[in-house]
Amino acid sequence: MLYFSKLRVISVLIFTLVISYFALSNFLKFDDDYFAKNIKLGLDLQGGSYLLLEIDNSPVIIQKLQNKLSSLKKFFKEKNIRSTNFKIIDDRKISFVVDETTSDEVLSLLNSKESEINPYFQRFKTHEFDVEETKVWSSSNITLQFSDYGLVLLKNSSLDQAIEIVRRRVDEVGTNEPNILKRGNDRILVELPGLDDPARIKTLLGKTANLTFRFVTQSTEESFGTEKLKFEDGSEEAIVSKRIILSGDNLVDAKPSMDTQSNQTVVNFTLDRVGSKKFGKATSNGVGKRLAIILDGTIISAPNVVEPIIGGSGQISGDFTFQSATDLALLLRSGALPAPLNIIEERTVGPDLGQDSIEAGIFSLIIGFVLVVLFMIYKYRIFGVIANLALISNLFLLLGILTLFEATLTLPGIAGIILTVGMAVDANVLIFERIKEEVKNEKNYIIAFDSGYTKSRTTILDANITTLIAAFILFFMGSGPIKGFSVTLGIGILTTLFSVYFIARLFTAFFVIKNKNKENLI
Repeated sequence: MLYFSKLRVISVLIFTLVISYFALSNFLKFDDDYFAKNIKLGLDLQGGSYLLLEIDNSPVIIQKLQNKLSSLKKFFKEKNIRSTNFKIIDDRKISFVVDETTSDEVLSLLNSKESEINPYFQRFKTHEFDVEETKVWSSSNITLQFSDYGLVLLKNSSLDQAIEIVRRRVDEVGTNEPNILKRGNDRILVELPGLDDPARIKTLLGKTANLTFRFVTQSTEESFGTEKLKFEDGSEEAIVSKRIILSGDNLVDAKPSMDTQSNQTVVNFTLDRVGSKKFGKATSNGVGKRLAIILDGTIISAPNVVEPIIGGSGQISGDFTFQSATDLALLLRSGALPAPLNIIEERTVGPDLGQDSIEAGIFSLIIGFVLVVLFMIYKYRIFGVIANLALISNLFLLLGILTLFEATLTLPGIAGIILTVGMAVDANVLIFERIKEEVKNEKNYIIAFDSGYTKSRTTILDANITTLIAAFILFFMGSGPIKGFSVTLGIGILTTLFSVYFIARLFTAFFVIKNKNKENLI
């Protein structure tokens, strides 16, 4: 029946008022931190930059293979297992040869879950590596390559590390509420609201920031233990040793400053205890030599070591502006990325365009809302007014729930709100048309109205549930703006059902019970 208990009436009113209060916090200022929540605006509404980064795991895989190869050599040497011809094939496999007499022992060690080799090479067969053997005369050729599971572990690890370092770099720049998310197993989404010039961020995120200190050799040609590298300005080249004296892992802090003697901008760095010891020993033995400071394979500077540096701090000089020195210090503080990041997609929305989108979205919502209100009043008179009151409550409920979860509103999200208005009216139209049919056969208005609500329920639920399923699919399968649309649409469906079957029905019940003896109520 249309009867509502006092408890249900009070519950509906309290719920509606509380959620509406959250909706109002977007327009009014509240002192209470808990209630002072707001809907966040997406990049397409407030302006900003969108970057989709893809991590290149090839260098990580090669490095891991090289480390494992060294560990194998060391282990076999300690166990007196004769092994030769160690090499990495196609940057994917480790290959080596052992005597046929020891191949079974080696395979047993490699395939064992709790092998003696574990301290040097961890576990092979069980997780990270697949092992294969090929018989060649009196010897066995053994190859190791990453298993599918091992590759997933490696990619997830490097992606998690990359996300953390990207977050540090972005936070250091001071952008407003950045959004950094994992996309799949090799992509990172970076949303930077309010940033309309992403050039600096792109430069910072595009650098791996792999810092090493190596001595410059006196030779003029590359050899087995050396390589030729260019200086950052491209003015010259130098042959440097491949032996790393110190890496960026030993840095504790880095800051830009002005060198009073040379009147140049420099970067001062501080080392940890292990790094200080290494640096002091290397510079003590290398007095008179040039020490190359290398960032991502490029020599930043190569000063002469005049005296041992034993204080655990040093200075990087070069042709720096204060901005470039600040960025270099930021890169060194945040740490090196495990692998290079490539920008595969970028979008920038200016604040003016975002404001135009907001105004256009609000204008379209107002136009649609006014037309719906006028139609409902013209078609259903007083019940049209009730439907409109429920519609207004529906919008407040939708905004309130979005505010409660501090959701991000995008332009497609506004489209979802507009669609919610149409669906809410559609439900009321179905109910009122059904009530008209019931009134023809039932003279008791209370029974007729109650039957109208009851008999239209299945149709309304079927229509809204199928749309809700579509919203769920869009949310879990889509990304970015599509998710924004699905969120507002999904919440809008739930608030629509609440406003139709609780708020509108409550008002309708009050009116019908009070005017049950009048004719032509609808």
